Amino acid sequence: MLLKELTEAFGPTGFEDEVRGIVRRELDGMGLSVRTDVLGNVIASAGAHRPGLRVMLDAHMDEVGLMVTHIGEGRDEGGLLRFRPLGGVDPRVLVSKPVVVGERRIPGVIGAKPVHLQEASEREKPIPMEKLYIDIGARDAEDARRHVKPGDPVVFATKYEELPHRMAKAKSFDDRVGCYILLEALRRWKGDLAVFAAFTVQEEIGLRGAHAAAYQIEPDIAIALEGTVAHDVVDTPSHGQSTVVGKGPAITVQDAQTVASRRFAEFLWETAKARNIPVQWRRVKGGSNDFGAIHRIGKGVLGGAISVPVRYIHAPTQVVSLDDVMHAVDLVVAVLDEIAKGGFRP
Repeated sequence: MLLKELTEAFGPTGFEDEVRGIVRRELDGMGLSVRTDVLGNVIASAGAHRPGLRVMLDAHMDEVGLMVTHIGEGRDEGGLLRFRPLGGVDPRVLVSKPVVVGERRIPGVIGAKPVHLQEASEREKPIPMEKLYIDIGARDAEDARRHVKPGDPVVFATKYEELPHRMAKAKSFDDRVGCYILLEALRRWKGDLAVFAAFTVQEEIGLRGAHAAAYQIEPDIAIALEGTVAHDVVDTPSHGQSTVVGKGPAITVQDAQTVASRRFAEFLWETAKARNIPVQWRRVKGGSNDFGAIHRIGKGVLGGAISVPVRYIHAPTQVVSLDDVMHAVDLVVAVLDEIAKGGFRP
């Protein structure tokens, strides 16, 4: 299953190679024109030389992770790995989580001082990241260096699994779910339009790949396909639920990087309603996505984002509705159809 393969692939920010291989394999199988740029973005096109609007669809390949910075020496720390975050990782969710380290996928676990040995004041606040470490079972520093080195990337070891009621869990729905939606939309859509698909790198540390990809594509319209924050669980009032899992893909009005074009957002909404596709508004300002970089390129780019609600985003295990995922594919195809028919003009 492609979604399982994508989410289980090793691809923290700056180390998207395995994800890029899967994406290129799928694009090559569709017979599209495909290239990889100097940053590692994968850019595919269908009908690139057709007259009229140039439409860019974007999804980022990277996931949040960690990077090894130091291999401990001496009796107490010998062989333990210190690390820093790659992207927005909450230190409160790290203790005891299984991980894999580096190209060889060395298994390890994130450790900390046991609760029995903590002072009372230490138990009252999260353990800071600088006091955590990764234990790969090494006997000492020399043994650890046979397997890992500073600079090695780290990801969580969570496997994809389907849950009851069309739900699923995995480590990297942000944003492998966007990659999946983009691939499936390209597979289904056969219309007459210049469409460019950008699978970008390094979104989690500043939307870096999207900036370069949009500069090359020079789109008239762009849509970021993203996993977005959902907080629809206990102790959250309805007005505080940014998105609700199972209620359809979400359309962004405003986030930390963008105030969306109201006209385009309403075009997305009306297209969904006309096709009986469930859809919702993203009701939170925090966070951002690649459109925050794309819309500033050149003379400016019109567009927005279509996102799948993700519970526990940026955590070792995330949860989505598979119905939301498939409805997002439906919406992307419908939007391309409408643009091709002249249903929206910048």
